Amino acid sequence: MLDEQIIKKLRGIVGKDDVFTAKEDLICYSYDSTWISHLPDAVVAPANTMEIALIVKLANEQKIPIVPRGGGTNLSAGSVPIEGGIVIALHRMNKILEIDTDNLTATVEPGVITAALHKAVEKVGLFYPPDPSSMFMSTLGGNVAENAGGPRGVKYGITRDYVQGLEVVTPTGSVVRCGGKTIKNVSGYDLMRLFTGSEGTLGIITEITVRLLPLPEAKRTLLAVFDNLDVAAKAVSDVIKNRIIPTSLELMDNNAMKLIEAFKPAGLPLDAAGVILIEVDGSVDEVGRQIEKVAETCKACGAREVKIAQDADQAAKLWEGRRSAFGVMAKSAPTVITEDATVPRSKVPDIVRAIQQIAAKYQLNIPILGHTGDGNMHPIILTDERNEEEMKRVELAIDEMFRAALDMGGTLSGEHGIGIVKQKYMQWEFGDEGIALMRAIKKAVDPNNILNPGKIFIRGE
Repeated sequence: MLDEQIIKKLRGIVGKDDVFTAKEDLICYSYDSTWISHLPDAVVAPANTMEIALIVKLANEQKIPIVPRGGGTNLSAGSVPIEGGIVIALHRMNKILEIDTDNLTATVEPGVITAALHKAVEKVGLFYPPDPSSMFMSTLGGNVAENAGGPRGVKYGITRDYVQGLEVVTPTGSVVRCGGKTIKNVSGYDLMRLFTGSEGTLGIITEITVRLLPLPEAKRTLLAVFDNLDVAAKAVSDVIKNRIIPTSLELMDNNAMKLIEAFKPAGLPLDAAGVILIEVDGSVDEVGRQIEKVAETCKACGAREVKIAQDADQAAKLWEGRRSAFGVMAKSAPTVITEDATVPRSKVPDIVRAIQQIAAKYQLNIPILGHTGDGNMHPIILTDERNEEEMKRVELAIDEMFRAALDMGGTLSGEHGIGIVKQKYMQWEFGDEGIALMRAIKKAVDPNNILNPGKIFIRGE
């Protein structure tokens, strides 16, 4: 619990109406999209960078933990205030400051909803590619902090590929700017890459300049239906092998499709073992050629049926089903654990088989989805955290999934981050030397360990 004098000082910085200490308010900021929760001692909603800097200076002097929070859609408990302290809620800083059509950039505050930026830049014929499935709720600040991806990552990359400039408040309350509108910038250390993906442990992002692209002229969507999931997974790598780089390439197994159709009907074939959903974009002529080549490749791989969406409405319905998947899963089980182990694209069939075997071994319900075009798998474990015996099996299954992904040359996270839930695996991927280097950076930047403490690394080790 914070001293009343601290609360008084916080109200002096942001105003009394934007400091929250009532339990009903604290509960709203105690959880994210995982099953983990912990009450903060206070929630503060600043309006600008200077207010954040003053809050952080106060917290650093008093050694009070701070957790920055965007839309709360995190899937690794990265925004859960597990040590209490102050949650800095960034929803008031939600302005698109500039869309620069000369330099093809947009400058935004961290609380801007991702989909709102998409809509704004597309009005002027531009395109911001990163599209996390949470884009109608997630914020740009959270996207940068987590280095978010999304279905379009296979062709366009992830958030870090579009960050050109940042303004950041450090853990001691200083304000640092790095990058900007220049396309080339190799002055000094790459601080933008350091802060991007740092999960709120190294700084609080207060302004973002992102790179934009011209809006593609056309796009087409295709659904390929398979009677064998292994064949569907192999088709993913065959499409890439044929020198086609789709905008998006998604896999769904039968279990996932049944759940989607039960709650959000999208016309998915319930008698199939799996489908791959593919989108291509570019010029009208190029898109026509690409979609036909993709269809031929899928048929050659053993697809029993290939459906090409005939208009934007048909395509939107298919994508609506895929994007609703997490919400649908949440309706079907008390606890939903969404993982995102990522492997090289050539290993997609191997990791799909491994997930199926692990699910059978531990008698768990694990629908499989994934941004398989970039090897980013999303096995979704449907369970109940109140069932202690089943949760033990869940933990063993997750251990085996990550071990399998790493053995295939993969990584622990393609886009969800480490947060709390993957800390125990970090040593598996980076070894003692890699962890020591990361800890040294954290210690140098945040000597009092106030900023999002207890995340990424296991404390005390």
